[in-house]
Amino acid sequence: MIMKTMRFFETGDPSVLMLDDVETPTPAAGQVLLRVAGAGVNPADNGIRFGRLPIPITLPHTPGYDASGTVISVGDGVTEVAVGDEVVGFLPMTDDGAAAEYVIAPAEALVSAPTSIALADAAGLPSVALTAWQALFEYADLHAGQRIVITGAGGVVGLHAVRLAKRAGAHVIATATGRSRAAVADAGADQVIDHTTTSAASVVDEPVDVVLNLAPISAEEFVALAARVRDGGVVVSTTAWMATPSDEARGVRGVTVFVRSDRDQLAELVRLVDSGELRVDIAERIPLAALPEVHARLEAGQVHGKIVVTPTA
Repeated sequence: MIMKTMRFFETGDPSVLMLDDVETPTPAAGQVLLRVAGAGVNPADNGIRFGRLPIPITLPHTPGYDASGTVISVGDGVTEVAVGDEVVGFLPMTDDGAAAEYVIAPAEALVSAPTSIALADAAGLPSVALTAWQALFEYADLHAGQRIVITGAGGVVGLHAVRLAKRAGAHVIATATGRSRAAVADAGADQVIDHTTTSAASVVDEPVDVVLNLAPISAEEFVALAARVRDGGVVVSTTAWMATPSDEARGVRGVTVFVRSDRDQLAELVRLVDSGELRVDIAERIPLAALPEVHARLEAGQVHGKIVVTPTA
């Protein structure tokens, strides 16, 4: 059977993305074949396509490591899911992704999709929500009564982080732009600082337990924020291209987050979506053929919110 896929044969600007016809793959042991309902679009897709991220891929490569869909067939030894199941998962970033009509996925990366939202929209959940969860609870060990600053809280990871931190009982100070201020406040932030007009470090006048940086702030601002962390606290960052400040003398740790697939965590995040405690906000749903244009917008910094590709819509 022939399927449509969007892939690139060389790294470069968005023009290297090509819509292609390929043979539908067959799942090996431990794998499943999904009919793709949705493929999440992430900034890292842009970096991988350009060759800027040190993630080893084999060319040609299909982007889209966040996937939702229906299990069509399973390989030997698969017990986690069955044919007909509607699932969601964070696929290995080194493998071909879900910007295609069908995709091979490791069964161990998949969980039942949320039932309260459209199956395609579920592809907007895995990697961003896992990033927020792991940053808050694995790296920062956030718990009730603590104070946290979240920079870049208006992004898709940031909104999940605000909701999860508030659910954990933390006091949340968030930075955002004027455009996203209302959304961040609605997510539960106790204080919202417009970082386009105000330095967060200049108004955070009481010690905090955690700084979670999700934005490309200046090194000077990052160091100033880290200085607001109490002794023994932690600075966590997803901006791997810049150093995460620490202070050994005060016992302040600096940690950079590299998100990973975790089936149990993703299942809990799905549960929170279905309980109404988390939201999956999709800004746009696009057909497969529109992906190069979206990558161009990513490159230009013109994407605000989560975009999902719907290959079979």
